[in-house]
Amino acid sequence: MGNNNEPVNKTFWRLLGYMRNYKANVSLNVVSNILTAVFTAASIPLLAPFLEILFDRRELVMEKPPAITDIESLTTSFNYYLSQLVVEQGKETALAFVCIIILSAFFLKNLFRYLSLFFMAPVRNGIIRDVREQLFDKVLILPLSYFSEERKGDLMSRITADVQEVEWSILNVLEAVFREPLIIIGALSFMIYVSPSLTVFVFLLMIFTAVVIGGIGRSLKRSSAVVQEKLGLLVSIVEEALGGLRIIKGFNAEHYQQEKFSKENNAYRRTLTRLLWRRDLSSPLSEFLGIATVAVLLWYGSRQVFDGRLAAETFLTFIFAFYNVIDPAKSLTKSLYNIQKGIAAMERVERVLDAEVSIQEKPDALPLNSFQDKIEYRDVSFTYREDEGPVLQNINLEIGRGEVIALVGASGAGKSTFVDLLPRFYDITEGAIYLDGHDIRDYQLHALRNLMGIVSQEAILFNDTIYNNIVFGMEGVTEEEVHRAARVANAHDFIMATEQGYQTNIGDRGGKLSGGQRQRLTIARAILKNPPILILDEATSALDSESEKLVQQALLELMKNRTSIVIAHRLSTIQHADEIIVMRDGQIIERGAHQALIQKAGEYRKLVELQAF
Repeated sequence: MGNNNEPVNKTFWRLLGYMRNYKANVSLNVVSNILTAVFTAASIPLLAPFLEILFDRRELVMEKPPAITDIESLTTSFNYYLSQLVVEQGKETALAFVCIIILSAFFLKNLFRYLSLFFMAPVRNGIIRDVREQLFDKVLILPLSYFSEERKGDLMSRITADVQEVEWSILNVLEAVFREPLIIIGALSFMIYVSPSLTVFVFLLMIFTAVVIGGIGRSLKRSSAVVQEKLGLLVSIVEEALGGLRIIKGFNAEHYQQEKFSKENNAYRRTLTRLLWRRDLSSPLSEFLGIATVAVLLWYGSRQVFDGRLAAETFLTFIFAFYNVIDPAKSLTKSLYNIQKGIAAMERVERVLDAEVSIQEKPDALPLNSFQDKIEYRDVSFTYREDEGPVLQNINLEIGRGEVIALVGASGAGKSTFVDLLPRFYDITEGAIYLDGHDIRDYQLHALRNLMGIVSQEAILFNDTIYNNIVFGMEGVTEEEVHRAARVANAHDFIMATEQGYQTNIGDRGGKLSGGQRQRLTIARAILKNPPILILDEATSALDSESEKLVQQALLELMKNRTSIVIAHRLSTIQHADEIIVMRDGQIIERGAHQALIQKAGEYRKLVELQAF
């Protein structure tokens, strides 16, 4: 039992931990909640003198009490001044005075209730901002291997919907801890003062109600977690569809995607409906149990009135006090339910926040400002998962400064994995990669990647201006340098032909540009960075001859005077390489210059003849 509660307790305290940055607002919220409870509790006893005057049952206090030192002396003083009003100005004036006091108490109660929400608003929104930023920052530092196991849409759902649930939970935590219990305690204290026997009777009935409602709350937490998972899956399908609209339309697969979405949407609807049924049951059930308690209370209390053990006006005041218990008790039930939902959502958020970052930098990592000598793969093997076979096996290769290495091989040969290990997108399973004589794991991660320019097969662009896409991630760049990089990449002319030139927004993933234009922008970005090491995965997308020529020229310019590792798909690139590495099933099976490998009549020659690289 303790083991099951431990993660929940940890999550709950983590939830409270986010409030530390907002101590002033949280403190003011707590004070406002306490004052709300105080004035709510204070309004309850005021009904008794009103009823006593109304029914002419008031016993006048004519002796002036000593100084106010406690609750009893305060009550005596109030009764004395009220008695003076009755004697001097009549019952109507006294009733009006009591009404004004009651009205003032309720006004102050609602004023401080508003202030509690007022002070809480920056806390709620600030915490949501903090959690979202933490999540997004964590997403950026998680290794690529993490995302092969997770749906992007589910991650999006955690950053949006789950965090929103946490917001409501934060509000309800403070209400559940500070306001509602104080109101209940205040009302119960007055009830005990009026009639201990009636209060014990009511208290036993309330315990039964709490047990019933608590059972519903626990089941709601489990259901809420399932609902959030279903929503994450639904968002994943939407994200995949938006990213693949061209293929969906091209293959007339709209009906298939509609069915897939409809199936998951209906599953989400059914799960959410069951959750809402249970949630909506808690409020009427708690109200019914409350009214049942009132009914039993009326029966039991009336007997005490008939027996003369309790005055009628005192009994009515007791009922009013109990009424003030029912509402905060219902609110407390709802708050506890929302806290359960918040904990379920926070647990999903925590799975991302607590995910292991496998690519770590050593505390004493070495700085790295330049590349002087060579890159060496020494007995390198790599496996994505322990239960899967190796993707790379016993790779040994030296790449000298300024050399161009072309990687060729059929799809799945391990070429992309080979280059992904160099910037430490993944860490090797066995062996080591050395750069200028040091294991790359000994270097500062940011410094290592700063030496590398990456042009991927798919042109990765962002929904921003052309200018911002070229300078992406770089600081202190001049406009002249950007224009020069664009000219070298054969991109300047088409950029200037757009409506706003370099300030033109290119749309989601660069959708407003052609394939060749997108590729030339990514090349311009790499040229502007001016890295000593270039990792290039040539695009295989079909381009018209003019675009092909412009892209090829830009690539050749990019590779000048750089150490280049190219996953090559064009024979022209392969022929200009200093060494060609032929891969199959994660191993190097051939290596050498173009002509030598052609004459060897091995795997490379077959690939050239089939154009299968």
